[in-house]
Amino acid sequence: MKRFVTALASLTLGIAGVLSQNNMEEIKPIAQDEALVELKTTMGDIVVELYNDTPLHRDNFLKLVGEGFYDGVLFHRVIDSFMVQTGDPGSKNAPAGKRLGSGGPDYTIAAEIEYPKHYHKKGALAAARTGDAMNPERRSSGSQFYIVTGRTASERQLEASDMKRINGKMEKTFQQLAMQHMDSIQAMRKAGDDNGLEALRQQLIRETEAIVKPEPMPAHVKADYIEKGGTPHLDGEYTVFGEVVKGLEVVDKIQKVATDEADRPTEDVKIISAKVISSPK
Repeated sequence: MKRFVTALASLTLGIAGVLSQNNMEEIKPIAQDEALVELKTTMGDIVVELYNDTPLHRDNFLKLVGEGFYDGVLFHRVIDSFMVQTGDPGSKNAPAGKRLGSGGPDYTIAAEIEYPKHYHKKGALAAARTGDAMNPERRSSGSQFYIVTGRTASERQLEASDMKRINGKMEKTFQQLAMQHMDSIQAMRKAGDDNGLEALRQQLIRETEAIVKPEPMPAHVKADYIEKGGTPHLDGEYTVFGEVVKGLEVVDKIQKVATDEADRPTEDVKIISAKVISSPK
């Protein structure tokens, strides 16, 4: 436990920024066992499977596909050995050099982070989002998503990544607990009661340790990252809601294209069309 709580020693009793965001529009749940979506791109076809235990993301994705939302969008952010990102409606017919990545529908989606069941292995399908400072609830973009390419990792790198994930979760929990005591914190600050502040900090550390139970990375997850690759440092931060089941070689080709200083491909890589090819009863 001790190695996972080092970061707590320097935590301050501050308030995390909270962004008021629009709720996701109502989407009718889809009864199904699984869903497969085909993305026809200018570099080949990709088939993704959507997970059932991330139903908000699954149903939203299927809804947008059914509306033709993704037809014509670009892969606007491509980073070799990391990921390829798409889903910005503003990228359709965007002129060369235009900065992209801020577009989407007028809603966000509640996080459905299911680590370690779903993790950022190579081929994982995950939702993009704004950063924690503006989005402490880690709500997902209403339309933008990325497919992981990543790289293989060593045991030591995975241990460091796991420690960072656990410490991040502890810090977030600590700040949430601190917000529940803000009246007392402000009163003690005003009175210059440093001893009271320190006592409360120690109390919140103990409460944080009781809530967050560090668990080692499962063996099968570690094996995937060591043998196949991925982006383990994103685990617990973004919602993974599916994976590529066909066409991973196409994703590999996309990640290798030339890009500009904003990571946009210098020659457009486009989703020509997206369609549901399997929507079980």
